[in-house]
Amino acid sequence: MFKKIISILIVFNLMSHCGFTPIHSNNKNANFSITSIELEGERILNNYLKTYLSKFQDDKHNKKFKIKIISNYKKLIYSKDKAANTKNYELSAEAKITIITKEKVLKEITVVEKKIIDKNDDNFEEQKEERITKQNFASSISNKIIMELSILNDN
Repeated sequence: MFKKIISILIVFNLMSHCGFTPIHSNNKNANFSITSIELEGERILNNYLKTYLSKFQDDKHNKKFKIKIISNYKKLIYSKDKAANTKNYELSAEAKITIITKEKVLKEITVVEKKIIDKNDDNFEEQKEERITKQNFASSISNKIIMELSILNDN
């Protein structure tokens, strides 16, 4: 029994140190930099976007991009029960992104993220879930921006 526990712990320890790192966890492999980020729209979503994209702001690289983002966030009633009480909400974030280099617009993209959440009787918990969803939306949008910049940089 003791040998099984020890062997399970050893295997788990080896598996947890397998060397996994997220693709964009650091900007050491990026061959571009973001010189400026202009944000309009939903303040909280924009703050998260700026946090995620600021990792790529440096002057080390020759290829430099300016980013303009206009964000829009909506919380809409998705469904109601028979008594007309809200049952679910649809959270959606839309970001219109303009990528500029040398005062020339390279690309314009629109990214839309959606999620359906249940209405929670505890208002604090519902706001917490909404804040986490905004963080996830910003992370996903910034990853798509970085992918586009990587593609444009390679061309």
